[in-house]
Amino acid sequence: MNKILKGILFGLIGLALLLGGFSGGFIVGHALPFSNFNFLPNAQLPGSVPPTTSPETQAATPQNLQTLFQPFWEAWTIIHQQYVDQPVDDTKLMEGAINGMMQSLGDPHSTYMDPQTYKDANAQLAGSYEGIGAYVDTTGKYLTITSPIPGSPADKAGLQAGDQIIAIDHQDMTGINPEVARQKVLGPAGTTVHLTVLRSGEPAPLEIDIVRATISVPSASGKMLDNGIAYVQITTFGDNTTKELTDTLKTLMAQHPKGLILDLRDNGGGYLQTAVEVVSQFQDSGVVLYEQYGNGTKKPYNVIPGGMATKIPMVVLINEGTASASEITAGALQDYGRAKLVGVVSYGKGSVQNWVPLSNNQGAVRITIARWLTPLGRQIDRKGLTPDVYIQRTPADRKAGLDPQLDAAIQTLTDMLNKQPIPTSMPTPTPTPIP
Repeated sequence: MNKILKGILFGLIGLALLLGGFSGGFIVGHALPFSNFNFLPNAQLPGSVPPTTSPETQAATPQNLQTLFQPFWEAWTIIHQQYVDQPVDDTKLMEGAINGMMQSLGDPHSTYMDPQTYKDANAQLAGSYEGIGAYVDTTGKYLTITSPIPGSPADKAGLQAGDQIIAIDHQDMTGINPEVARQKVLGPAGTTVHLTVLRSGEPAPLEIDIVRATISVPSASGKMLDNGIAYVQITTFGDNTTKELTDTLKTLMAQHPKGLILDLRDNGGGYLQTAVEVVSQFQDSGVVLYEQYGNGTKKPYNVIPGGMATKIPMVVLINEGTASASEITAGALQDYGRAKLVGVVSYGKGSVQNWVPLSNNQGAVRITIARWLTPLGRQIDRKGLTPDVYIQRTPADRKAGLDPQLDAAIQTLTDMLNKQPIPTSMPTPTPTPIP
């Protein structure tokens, strides 16, 4: 086995030790040191005594871990010496070992990303990638559409929020990790992927062909609606979001709007720091969120002064696809009474992950390092944010081109502008002591 792979596998030991020790922002990379490791090269004859860890392996394993890791190296050797189909793929064995380690945590948001998955995930946050153009949820039984990107191949093919992809290119996805399914949907622009889709209300699965394309999506955009209302939509919290938002606000605020609607529906999140920067455009002071670590300590993230729209009356649209960084934004604005939330209960992802790249371009691990709390100390994980005005948008509404949630947001904002009271149970935030 070459030295690079030996180093990666020895790094697996270090990774097991260090996974619990990362701290930082929502997606922050940290490199781990790797060393060479020597493995057992000798073949095992059928019927002979099972292998044990060699002195060479024991010497390379840290002294206090030799007993713990002896079964791992024994299993590794058994595979290489006794498995029927040789040679085995050492890289796949290494990736499988990391996968199993991450899955053992029982946290759907702590996962291993192989090199292609890691590349694709970063590309999407950078604003472009090749695929069908849809936001998805990978935490359920099947890969599920949360929202097709307007104008994308997925949108033109008729995919809808809630669609479950049960087969890809006629391959059944039952029992397949939804993240693996997501990778199968991605592919070079110009190629076709066949999806079998389970949709609520339909008597039978739908069969849909979609031609992939290069998807370039502005993460923040806006326009003026009737009655002097500005409309801003943020679709992800990525590399370009803050600049695109400030550019959008410059254009809209120059038109002196009376009120503003911020649409965070089907926004699956992104960078924590970007969420802080977005909130700072609408809130003039205070804490945006707290990170709460496993030992109970909390780290505050404060508003960055100088926002362009800190006084204008506003409403925030949320739905079941509003998650993570978008919930940070909506939760802070709700806590401060800066905005009323309109829509349905949000997704409920109240945890913070680091994306930690592994050595030699072998992908990354995504590891939960903290829970986050709203300024009032609310923990929304698996609960979501409850809107001040609850209203659904049904599949029938979508098919008919109707948006009762946006209509309700406009009405709520109009009532606010007319100084008609809107009931709320949210108290004024007060600083939370930091241990």
